[in-house]
Amino acid sequence: MTSPALNTTLAQQHASTTGALFSRTPNLADPDTDRLRATMRQYFLETFDRYESLFQCLASDEAYFIKPIALRHPLIFYFGHTATFFVNKLLLTRLIDQRLDQRLESVFAVGVDEMSWDDLDEKNYTWPSVAEVQVYRDRVRKMVCDLIDHAPLQSPIDWQNPWWAIIMGVEHERIHIETSSVLIRQHALKYVRPAAGWEPQTDTEATAPVNETIQVPAGTVQVGKDYASPQYGWDNEYGRHTANIEAFQASRYLVSNQEYLAFVEAGGYRNHRDWTEEGREWLDFSRAAHPTFWVKKTQGWALRLMTQEIPMPWSWPVEINYLEAKAFCNWKAAETGQPVRLPTEDEWYRLYDAAGLQDPTDQPCQANLHLDHGASSCPVNRYAHGAWFDVVGNVWQWTETPTYPFDGFDVHPVYDDFTTPTFDGRHNLIKGGSWIACGNEAVRASRYAFRRHFFQHAGFRYVISHVPAEAPAAYYETDKLMSEYAEFHYGERYFDVANFPQTLAQLAIDAMGSRPRRRALDLGCASGRASFELARAFEHVTGVDFSARFINQGVQLIQTGQLRYTLTDEGELVSYKARSLADLGLQDTIDRVEFYQGDACNLKPQFTGYDLVLAANLIDRLYNPAQFLDQIHERVVRGGLLMIASPYTWLEEHTPRQAWVGGFKKDAENYTTLDGLQDHLGAHFRLASDPVDVPFVIRETRRKFQHTLSQVTIWERI
Repeated sequence: MTSPALNTTLAQQHASTTGALFSRTPNLADPDTDRLRATMRQYFLETFDRYESLFQCLASDEAYFIKPIALRHPLIFYFGHTATFFVNKLLLTRLIDQRLDQRLESVFAVGVDEMSWDDLDEKNYTWPSVAEVQVYRDRVRKMVCDLIDHAPLQSPIDWQNPWWAIIMGVEHERIHIETSSVLIRQHALKYVRPAAGWEPQTDTEATAPVNETIQVPAGTVQVGKDYASPQYGWDNEYGRHTANIEAFQASRYLVSNQEYLAFVEAGGYRNHRDWTEEGREWLDFSRAAHPTFWVKKTQGWALRLMTQEIPMPWSWPVEINYLEAKAFCNWKAAETGQPVRLPTEDEWYRLYDAAGLQDPTDQPCQANLHLDHGASSCPVNRYAHGAWFDVVGNVWQWTETPTYPFDGFDVHPVYDDFTTPTFDGRHNLIKGGSWIACGNEAVRASRYAFRRHFFQHAGFRYVISHVPAEAPAAYYETDKLMSEYAEFHYGERYFDVANFPQTLAQLAIDAMGSRPRRRALDLGCASGRASFELARAFEHVTGVDFSARFINQGVQLIQTGQLRYTLTDEGELVSYKARSLADLGLQDTIDRVEFYQGDACNLKPQFTGYDLVLAANLIDRLYNPAQFLDQIHERVVRGGLLMIASPYTWLEEHTPRQAWVGGFKKDAENYTTLDGLQDHLGAHFRLASDPVDVPFVIRETRRKFQHTLSQVTIWERI
């Protein structure tokens, strides 16, 4: 059974999750800071409580530790992840200056979206108990409430404001209310149970209305948030996008279970004619013969909900992935001879505007949205929106559009990898929200994307249009920093200065001498060039960086062999670059390199046992370099080497002044970073050779470059 401590806490909290409407994403520009504090406190507590109440749907402690699906962590991870997110982000904004639990904040830090660097290997985890995580969540609750009550606050809370990390944590937890509910829905029935506040709707009309298409008039779509918006947004919502949309036909209703049944009975899952190549690969892998949440019984079809199976509600929307929705549209196009397809993101926005909709208010939604009407879908003809139904709510709607950045897109420094890893052509946008979509998820501006084979509470509507659904242009990295690093690692040689990551890797390989070259760790690997170079000599190399944006460049090279990016020449003029591992003679290293996202000051325990650790231009960018230096010996085998390279450019924007390990006066004498390295490493390492300076050049524009010297020290583990 679920632990008594958890039951007691949840029972105390449950009053806040029932009755009144679940609070909407707040006005962050309220000039009354006392009222803004109260709003933030309510928004945080209601969300934190509601998330914990969801886990009452698990029938036992065992249910927390069994994976519902192989491609995700067990639910204990998600129970802890959203709480550690607050701590990890608040540390970056310096609203707090110390961790609550270093071990849990490492275990629960990352691994939620099936990205190449997600670590889903259960052998690498010793999960804490449910009660231990609940105690930790209680500590986070108290910490955040204390911050909201006492931390200095200036209105508005925009994304330069340290308080942005608090609202970011709340909206992040609201996302996981939904994604965790999907995992609970995919759990075996023996692991789940009904729970108060999570009852499904009971309106299960026997038949669905016959669908038809209605013309959406031509018009102009304008989307993109202004950075001065008083409403919270994720990075991909900001910028500018305008599109002129020709008239098209859109289905009046979402596709119901009954309408989709015709595709199933026509052999849609057996006949691969209507499936994309990716869809056929998924069919071969999954062996699917019908929608995942459909259950075939001797007495007929049933539908799996979060905690129970019910006789099939044929009037409810079908819930499937993009690949299935795409196949249905292709089948329907072949059956009718009409150009049937999924809508684009822009067409969905045009439909939204034509239906005259607006963001949720403090009144109950006239849509199955925001948990206002129960914890399940409902008939597709209940909520009218203009001439259509369920333009928002009930289930998310798949679109043809892979996610992409608007003009003026920027990343938030506190969460620089929320969206950018999905700019890979493999994540399609879903629009409109589901019955459980709340907060930012429920507003017009929201932009969420999932891998095409993933399941959410998502279905679809179809459109008829002779205009092809063109995907955005093939993605070139345009972020200035990312492009500069791509060129720094893989680009041209400037001023006859050798490639820096390549030079460091060769110095490390030479320093190894006759030592074993089994495993190397490239810590702070950035775009990954040194990882590939080390793999020329080592059996296995792990690259770890705090930013998924950086390691995604290395992952792209592993997956496609190529990296594309733009370089600023002057003003608005750019050059387009493409680099490949083959061009660099590194194509044979791919199988020996892997990348992970991680915090050098709080590495997961599996990152140990290395013959070499390379930390290049890292220590002066850490929030706690002393902690890193004091613990790094735990990662290196005896006799192994630690190579540290750094220009020692200490800046308070990266490292608080009191955390610097050198570059200041100590006892009235100069205390260099090399002095600090010797003091911190001396107990476990000896300096293996004299320090050397290695130059590097970073191109900013065609005529502006940074020229820097990085001091390289090599230390032997004793």
